[in-house]
Amino acid sequence: MAGEIPDLEAQVRTGTGKGAARQARRDGMVPGIVFGGDNDPLPINIPFNKLLTMLRKGRFKSTLFNMKVEGHDDVRVICRDVQRHVVKDLPTHVDFMRLKRTTKVNLFINVEVHGEEESPGLKMGGVLTLVRPEVELVVTAADIPESLVIDVSALEIGDNLTISDVKLPEGAKPTIDRDFVIAQVSAPSGLASQSDDDEEEVAADEVPSTEQSDGEE
Repeated sequence: MAGEIPDLEAQVRTGTGKGAARQARRDGMVPGIVFGGDNDPLPINIPFNKLLTMLRKGRFKSTLFNMKVEGHDDVRVICRDVQRHVVKDLPTHVDFMRLKRTTKVNLFINVEVHGEEESPGLKMGGVLTLVRPEVELVVTAADIPESLVIDVSALEIGDNLTISDVKLPEGAKPTIDRDFVIAQVSAPSGLASQSDDDEEEVAADEVPSTEQSDGEE
């Protein structure tokens, strides 16, 4: 589960519109907005370097932040969108939504794999495929998990691990209402090719010969 909620410091952005946003970027800031809850939208600026560092750490959109803005009460927020420069791929605007502790949100949670060294299938040379590196869950704002841990230690070659095999965080549930596959262990390509060749040889042996019947006529 997520640990202590990290602080995210921002400044009130004076003025709105494209002109104020461009000025913020010239000042080394990324303009943004905080919306939702019972309060009006709040235009903010976040230091570019700090935001870029957090984005590069990953899981930014699945992290609950305690936003601190001078002159305003602290509020829990979650990122809903990061707009980026089309060429440089750097953040140009960021949107945050205010949350209550009991608010339900849909988030993509990264899958973390445990038990690879113990898996019989992987020991035999099988290949682990992470079908879903992320799983979308409905979670409460106060209980957002850092990751969804799956245990592949018992998987043999040909086995699948589905969402029903995973212990979900309390109060969380998948957005997909079926038992979908998250990971699977398949045979190594060489073994799979050999199996296909064997099947072709068997099939050829099972084809009846017509030479004898031609001689009898």
